[in-house]
Amino acid sequence: MRKSKAFTLIELLVVIAIIAILMAILMPSLKRAREQGQRAACLNNVKQLGLAWILYADDYDDKIVNGEAEYNQNALGQCGVSTGGLHPREKYWVGTDCHSGYMTGGQLDEETQLSAIRAGALFPYVPSAKLYQCPTGIRGEMRTYTIVDSINGLARDGTFSGTKGIRVGRTMLWVKRRADISQPGPSNRLVFLDEGRVTPDSYACHYINARWWDPPHVRHGDGTNVAFADGHSAYWKWDSKETINVGKMVNPEHQFTPTTEAGLEDLARMQIGIWGRLGY
Repeated sequence: MRKSKAFTLIELLVVIAIIAILMAILMPSLKRAREQGQRAACLNNVKQLGLAWILYADDYDDKIVNGEAEYNQNALGQCGVSTGGLHPREKYWVGTDCHSGYMTGGQLDEETQLSAIRAGALFPYVPSAKLYQCPTGIRGEMRTYTIVDSINGLARDGTFSGTKGIRVGRTMLWVKRRADISQPGPSNRLVFLDEGRVTPDSYACHYINARWWDPPHVRHGDGTNVAFADGHSAYWKWDSKETINVGKMVNPEHQFTPTTEAGLEDLARMQIGIWGRLGY
């Protein structure tokens, strides 16, 4: 009779150790490849939204869509028309998909959020709810993208006068028509960015001082995806550790004031993208 051989304990431990080493080498590469795929999908989403934004303006005689997301807690999942203020008779680009406790993680149920997206003014131009959501967004959030204040969004102090945006030199800060985006030009003015979560209104950023209003967002690696008024999209990587650290908070800090040169440069880049220039 032949005597069968088996692996010794030492041999098994060596094999396990080799597998562990290979996994340690491969996992970071696999993680990077997965993130790059998700970043590319997100970049495509904001590009599609940007193109839909252009098509909407084409159909409405150059008037751009209401950049605010409706925030009416009495009409969850619905989308109304603004009755006054700076958006008279303008339908919101998306309806009420935001929970009143969004800053501490509150969420509406997914079907209510989807209903608000489908009811929005932009949905006929981009009729796929999946395109409103980044693959790496917060679980349960059906919309992770937002329009910035300056693009017919919520007009905050120092950026508008009466019912019109302020013109500084050749730059119109807060705009209602594509023709208003004259300087520094559509290719340099932001429309959409990826916040990674559902928020109301539009994305806020100070103009007259060196301070964030809404926080910076770190969505992919150390940056975020954005779309511009000419239809192109891009990945923005932040340079400052303090920008990245604030953006990676579970509930990022609002009204954040940078203290480093790199942090101030990150802020200035965002402000110029939103307003076309610095106001300080």
